Amino acid sequence: MEIDSDDGVLRLTFDRPGVLNAITRETASTLADTITDATPEEYHAIVITGEGDAFSAGGDIEAMAAEPDPPRQAYEEVTETFGRVVEAMLECPVPIVAKVNGDAVGAGLAIVALSDIAYAAEDATFSCAFVRVGLIPDTGGTFMLPRLIGLRAAKKLAFTGEFFDAERAADLDLINESMPADELDERVTETVERLGRRPTDVIGMMKQAMHENMGRQWDEALDYENLLQVHARATESHEEGVAAFLEGREPAFNE
Repeated sequence: MEIDSDDGVLRLTFDRPGVLNAITRETASTLADTITDATPEEYHAIVITGEGDAFSAGGDIEAMAAEPDPPRQAYEEVTETFGRVVEAMLECPVPIVAKVNGDAVGAGLAIVALSDIAYAAEDATFSCAFVRVGLIPDTGGTFMLPRLIGLRAAKKLAFTGEFFDAERAADLDLINESMPADELDERVTETVERLGRRPTDVIGMMKQAMHENMGRQWDEALDYENLLQVHARATESHEEGVAAFLEGREPAFNE
């Protein structure tokens, strides 16, 4: 995995184009570690993309077949690699943008679903392809997909492993928007720059509240929302936002 950063943006690129950026356990561990270490003090956005013609073809099936593990060891391996990717992405206080430059299949599709914002080239293809190799969706697929696109749609995609285009991915809310490939960089850059003008610490609280409240009853969710709002009101970001409003200027967050 290629890791770069500049101007408060952490850029993570799957860099095995010869195998359509298939993800090894080592790549998953690196992805999880890097996202876990990202803080709002250092970054205002994380961008995940792929090198070449694919975003990611998902888990490296050939590597799995070459090194079969006993069940207990296999459980520990997937928990400590792809499982940690899910935990890192859902808990990361920095907003994560998926730049889907090409096909997103299996775990690649799951990583798109775990991202906070996702844009795709209109010629990208998607598939929850786990069933095609006799596996259930992992990398959070059984958790995030039903919540993101609805239970019935998630079942159909998971049970059939069908391929679908970026326009349908947008209709399903798997991604925010599809566009011609030559417009993808500009759209992602525009969004990242907009995020840079917003208070990253408060965005992290929003993300935390939304994710934590997905499984709560409304009264518990409201109580948690109120608790985080109290914390938000105590931040320098809130102080700057109020001052800017009263002074009739744009707020200078993240400075």
